[in-house]
Amino acid sequence: MRIGDQISVLDEDLSGIITSVNGNIVTFKDEYGFTYQYPKEKLVPKNASIYENMEVVKKTEPRKVVSKKHEKKPLILDLHFHNLVKNPNDYDSFERLFIQKEKLIETISFCRKNHLKRLEIVHGIGDGVLQKMVWDVLESQTSLDFYNKEILHHQSGAIMVEFH
Repeated sequence: MRIGDQISVLDEDLSGIITSVNGNIVTFKDEYGFTYQYPKEKLVPKNASIYENMEVVKKTEPRKVVSKKHEKKPLILDLHFHNLVKNPNDYDSFERLFIQKEKLIETISFCRKNHLKRLEIVHGIGDGVLQKMVWDVLESQTSLDFYNKEILHHQSGAIMVEFH
């Protein structure tokens, strides 16, 4: 590095022309006339011509390895009550919702334990109580994203969950 060379500062948006070199310390002025001092190791020459004859090597991007079991269709959890118990008429509405919530939490834990990436939760289209419970449980969870499976939210009877 010599007086008159154009330089840039590493890790900062700052450049200028060298006015003096004193051992390891380089003094330079920026385009506005302000003076700065930096050690040599923090400076690089600002000379585009040094890159003119450089060959650009394009490297292929490494493909992310995804196991075969994660490429499969998502695990499907159907929360329709007649699928969860033998005698659905033996339960009142509060017990039904509680059992559905427990099954949902148990299935989410199963997915996390077995490193599954996707879960489809079928809640059906009704008065929205079960759907609201499912959304509340999913909002309380961490490291997952979820969205309605269908574009029109009010017509969707399923939610897709993706685990991070």
